Amino acid sequence: MSNKHPIVVVTGSSGAGTSTVKRAFEHIFLRDGVTPAVIEGDSFHRYNRAEMRVQVAENNLSHFGPEANIFDKLEGLFKQYSQSGTGQKRYYLHSEEEAAEHNERLDTKLKPGEFTPWEDIPEDTDMLFYEGLHGGVITPENDVGQFVDLMIGVVPIVNLEWIQKIHRDSAERGYSADAIVDTILRRMPDYINYITPQFSRTDINFQRVSTVDTSNPFIARDIPTPDESFVVIRVKDPTKFDVDYPYLLAMLEGSFMSRRNNLVVPGGKMGFAMEIILTPIIEKMMHTRNT
Repeated sequence: MSNKHPIVVVTGSSGAGTSTVKRAFEHIFLRDGVTPAVIEGDSFHRYNRAEMRVQVAENNLSHFGPEANIFDKLEGLFKQYSQSGTGQKRYYLHSEEEAAEHNERLDTKLKPGEFTPWEDIPEDTDMLFYEGLHGGVITPENDVGQFVDLMIGVVPIVNLEWIQKIHRDSAERGYSADAIVDTILRRMPDYINYITPQFSRTDINFQRVSTVDTSNPFIARDIPTPDESFVVIRVKDPTKFDVDYPYLLAMLEGSFMSRRNNLVVPGGKMGFAMEIILTPIIEKMMHTRNT
């Protein structure tokens, strides 16, 4: 951990909705003039798309486990950034659009499913912001989260998570329902061992809970809307970040406390809740960094 070079992590499994938290942070960074070094978790996969297909077929690997990722390099980046504000990053190219953007920037001819070359993080960033699967992962060899100053977990109830993944992978990536279910089953041991334990280490968890029947996620025709859900916000240690619950209850209509450190808000207010909770934390980090 570092006052001068703080690290903020948003971690969650595939289909969990970490992009919602990422957008909330983007709004905070823009308003407060914060320049982050943005790190994408997918860039620390060990294999490109073609190589991973071979690994899946031959060794039954999943992106959730250590064999398919370079945890030592991710831990090394967090350690180096916390000490000096420097390090290296790369990008995993998910689509033709991303490939075209980076090929123009780097004068390369990379294809979707490949990685860009490693490049230095600019030296004038205010903090490192990571979004991905493994921001707080611990293995016998690596402890990635030990250098993190603020760790956020995005954790829908598991049936809702699967519904979101099935619909996303079908609509955006063209996968069949059977192929998506096979992926969920193949990843389950690594999900249990490497993904879920992180959410006991996070500072704040945002867990969306639907208020409609999701008992069979594999036949759900649509994703429950925000208005058909609540978000349970668990702060591990409210005193660490001076969380003002009376203020939050007054600002978030329809919210209530379910436990001393669990705030429940209507699903449609999830983004707003994130911003009013996280903004003072980031502002305090920047104040400390600059003093």
